[in-house]
Amino acid sequence: MSSENTFNTSPQNSIQATLALFHLPGVGPNKHHKLVEWFGSASAVISGDRKLIQAAGVKPESIRLLDAYAQSGLNSQLGCLIERDLEWLSHSGNTILLLDDDNYPSLLKHVDSPPPVLFVRGHCELLSEPQLAIVGSRNPSIDGKDNAYRFAKSMVNMGLAVTSGMALGVDGSAHQGAIDGGGYTIAVVGTGADIIYPARHRGLADKILEKGVIVSELPLGTQPQPANFPRRNRIISALSMGVLVVEASPKSGSLITAHCALDQGREVYAIPGSIHNPMARGCHQLLRQGAKLVESAEDIFEELSSLLAFHQFVRNEPMSAESVPQDLFDHEAVQELTEQETLLLKLIGYDMVSVDGVVERSELSVEDVSFQLMSLELKGLIQSVPGGFQRCRELEPA
Repeated sequence: MSSENTFNTSPQNSIQATLALFHLPGVGPNKHHKLVEWFGSASAVISGDRKLIQAAGVKPESIRLLDAYAQSGLNSQLGCLIERDLEWLSHSGNTILLLDDDNYPSLLKHVDSPPPVLFVRGHCELLSEPQLAIVGSRNPSIDGKDNAYRFAKSMVNMGLAVTSGMALGVDGSAHQGAIDGGGYTIAVVGTGADIIYPARHRGLADKILEKGVIVSELPLGTQPQPANFPRRNRIISALSMGVLVVEASPKSGSLITAHCALDQGREVYAIPGSIHNPMARGCHQLLRQGAKLVESAEDIFEELSSLLAFHQFVRNEPMSAESVPQDLFDHEAVQELTEQETLLLKLIGYDMVSVDGVVERSELSVEDVSFQLMSLELKGLIQSVPGGFQRCRELEPA
């Protein structure tokens, strides 16, 4: 067995260990994070106690694959998949982001069970830019396509990147509007990052890659499957400050994105349409559920402008670990929190509290609470968890 294929704990093989867990059958993000938390690192899992690994829910056949990788490295079945990943990574413009990488987007990192691996084509640093997701029907009306295009073009001129799913219809129009507006656009795909779907968007994909990003949490070579697109939708919403639904039927996947956004504490916007247009009914449903009605890009920008200003401040003056305040409730110490942010931070403990719970405790409106929660999450003081939010434990005073 050659030394280059022998498993060790060098930095490069730490990446390989993460990819080994990623490719292990039956180990999704939840189990992946549980294993890494228990053992301390992906590398430690490879040589870790197999009974403990099985206790985490890993099936015996997957453990046998892990044993083979621990013994034979890239000569094993898992090793072949890792070797394909590394070969893809060797090509210009391709990046594999792990959870602890500097370019891993912070908003995505703090949602429940973030993807342990992201396959990125293009300018991966753009994943941390402030974004608005624009989603909608694959079969929109002419007005729907035009609205997606015009809103996207306006939003990039206001300093936001536009994120969507590269599907036909609204998604494609939104990406094209961002490109024609001279801005950045991010495509989160429900296939492997090396697969262009739908095939007719190959030209659009090439345009996106000139100044933007294509990203996937799915293994290379993954073909389009219905179960993959809800997973993609949760990433679209997690990367973004808010989600704009242009047109959608009541059973549209775009409503999944909107509901993911609400669970993650993001803003949801909807464009109203004709009562005679079946593609407007999903938007009307969202509006009845509390989404914000928008008629122009300015309606969205006015709400997000303070978050954009904060993002610019952080980008110009990044906060180091040493600068984290010891007293989280010192108004001046915590990055000049607003009065409402200070109140909400005091009301959010280390146990999960729902958005409705924060509204009840604070007596603020749902809109105000959602906006302030987003700001606190951007500042790294709270994190979204299933059902609501909790304060980040790593910021607990010494």
